[in-house]
Amino acid sequence: MAAPLPLNALDATALFQLGAATDGRELAGRRIVVAMSGGVDSSVVAALAAASGAETIGVTLQLYDHGAATGRKGACCAGDDIRDARAVADRLGIAHYVFDHESRFREEVVERFADEYLAGRTPIPCIRCNMGPKFTDLFAMARELGADCLATGHYVRRVAGPAGPELHRALDPARDQSYFLYATTEAQLDYLRFPLGGLPKSEVRRLAEAAGLRNAAKPDSQDICFVPDGDYAKVVRAVRPEAEAAGEIVHAESGAVLGEHRGVIHYTVGQRRGLEIGGQPEPLYVTGIEAESRRVLVGPRRLLGGGAARLVETNRIGPVPAAGALTAKGRPLAKPVPVTLDGPLGEGAPSRIRFHAPEYGVAPGQAAVIYAGDRVIGGGWIEATEPAAAG
Repeated sequence: MAAPLPLNALDATALFQLGAATDGRELAGRRIVVAMSGGVDSSVVAALAAASGAETIGVTLQLYDHGAATGRKGACCAGDDIRDARAVADRLGIAHYVFDHESRFREEVVERFADEYLAGRTPIPCIRCNMGPKFTDLFAMARELGADCLATGHYVRRVAGPAGPELHRALDPARDQSYFLYATTEAQLDYLRFPLGGLPKSEVRRLAEAAGLRNAAKPDSQDICFVPDGDYAKVVRAVRPEAEAAGEIVHAESGAVLGEHRGVIHYTVGQRRGLEIGGQPEPLYVTGIEAESRRVLVGPRRLLGGGAARLVETNRIGPVPAAGALTAKGRPLAKPVPVTLDGPLGEGAPSRIRFHAPEYGVAPGQAAVIYAGDRVIGGGWIEATEPAAAG
């Protein structure tokens, strides 16, 4: 039996935007499927769904071998996390299903992650996971279960707009996850719900404690889920043993060979530490990676200033504003900066953004996410960058 939450049914109902909150009724007769990773966020979403009066079903995708992942910290959808999700479902008195997606996750996310590093790119696997195993497959499952919506614990907001549902940044900028969801399609957004987008993390933990959930104090995952110790190279080596081929470290301007590296997988654009090429007159950064020749290019920081980025596989959510300022993020922890959009956006069409001032740390393989105010209008994968104009 679920413990009472410090929210009445009307409050919980409003968070799911299913239209029943206007007359004060609970969501009796509705069905909500909740994607449960085993963390506190998705567990609280399940508790809120149950409090709304809707029939609630928890679904967890097992993305790793259960035996190998048991006890693993910092991951999701494996081992202890699956047990936590099941325990929360039992506490709430809701159904819970676990689906094995290890093979697809490995092929579409882990192996692609390794290949991107081998190609000299800086991958963002969490976006690929949302585009593939998480959203695509969870959508199919939720619809097969006859659900009215699929709810997740992401910190973003779904806002009703004049042209349909819009994706907005979370109210708490420190928790905002909109960068990782820019590839959400309009059809998906129509079906998705994000009840936590307007709440601070402290309130989410308070709700978890009030509901008596075992994972109320569970730490947040800080790394890529399949790289919990932060050692990306180890994962790439395991998937692609040929990854550690040595090569030259070359000055991007003079062409001088400054040293030798032990594999391009150990380097990303913008990196300064770990180059092991002392005795230089100024600090040097990785400015480019030539994967075919196995050369790592280094140079002064000014070479990292990006003036534009060419995008591929673009997605658009709602209309692009005819007027008004646009901003963009070229990496997960960056602040949105002013940009101009050149060309179409959406349906996979290539496009281009121009930064109003040099932007540092933007690299091929990352995503550029474009905003109009707090609204996500879409984005794409960075295929290449263009240097900022001199002067």
